[in-house]
Amino acid sequence: MLLIYCPYCEEERSELEFRQAGDAHIARPTNITELTDEEFEAFFFLRDNVKGLTYERWRHLNGCGRFFNAARDTVSDKFVTTYKAGLPKPDISTLRPATEATVETYEATESNAK
Repeated sequence: MLLIYCPYCEEERSELEFRQAGDAHIARPTNITELTDEEFEAFFFLRDNVKGLTYERWRHLNGCGRFFNAARDTVSDKFVTTYKAGLPKPDISTLRPATEATVETYEATESNAK
């Protein structure tokens, strides 16, 4: 089971208590009524699906109910850090170790199944 640290409750809790709420640190349009249909679609529906470190917004749904941000590695599903909503994005170089270990994925080991 994955444990996620809530920066408001200041404790790790089961992943079942949380819900992912999209990308963090998105520049929102200042006047949404002036967007074209294409701009509206691009802002609300089109997101990058990066492989590696990504910044996300999460909600501690079955706990304090508050939103917070997280830096998570999409390859290993490891939460690098979590931090309160409204704080600036942490520096990536301070979050990642200098040497990255190889992450063993299900796809890589699937052919070795017996």
